[in-house]
Amino acid sequence: MGMIPLAGTSFAASCSGAGCDNQGPRATGCETASVSTQRTIDNNSRKAELRWASGCSAAWVRVTNNSSNSLYNSYGYIEKYDSAGKLIRSLSVRIPDTTGGSDWSNMLGGASYYYRVCISFVGNEYPMKCSTKF
Repeated sequence: MGMIPLAGTSFAASCSGAGCDNQGPRATGCETASVSTQRTIDNNSRKAELRWASGCSAAWVRVTNNSSNSLYNSYGYIEKYDSAGKLIRSLSVRIPDTTGGSDWSNMLGGASYYYRVCISFVGNEYPMKCSTKF
């Protein structure tokens, strides 16, 4: 018979650094591992937040649709750069159509990298907008 965790019990994250690449923040426990918002951008009432879990040394983009206009498909991206400024990898997540809807991408990890988040629209209705790097 297995043990059943009590409410409020915390578990250590199951990944760290680059080992978190393309894993979900909730599934790994990184969503609650000392998370902070490092950058926030808005593009036509779509918001992207660069979330950093210091307990996992990993980042992801959390997106929210604050627009009542659901005509445009949009995506949030997280990008990972090396110290020379070369793009290593990016991940995306579709921004929900519903007002107030939110979602998040999988993570990219490693403390020796730089990260930024972007928002783009399918069909280029609005120009892509990106944060500064963190």
